[in-house]
Amino acid sequence: MIDRYTRKEMAKIWSEQHKFETYLRVEIAVCEAWHRAGVIPKDALDAIRKNARIDVERINEIEKVTNHDVIAFVEQVSETIGKASSYFHYGMTSSDLIDTALNLILLDAGRT
Repeated sequence: MIDRYTRKEMAKIWSEQHKFETYLRVEIAVCEAWHRAGVIPKDALDAIRKNARIDVERINEIEKVTNHDVIAFVEQVSETIGKASSYFHYGMTSSDLIDTALNLILLDAGRT
């Protein structure tokens, strides 16, 4: 987007920060669904909810090595989760995450 033509609210919605925040919302929602299905234990879900954080600079640093934004995102968030990270991104593809997050971002943009 060209800054001078972009509303601040819209620029925030399409920022990397918001993209990765939305990725995290999706991942946590999936973990909650896996918990309801009996796949993820409650203590692991609680650890994911409590500890999962994003660091865009670290994601970009990892992406320089992996050449894959989702792998970089998963790796960076997993660093913050600890042992429960084995359940993070469980059963998902990159497309599952990207497509779902993009739809949520489009909804955010439509509400702005």
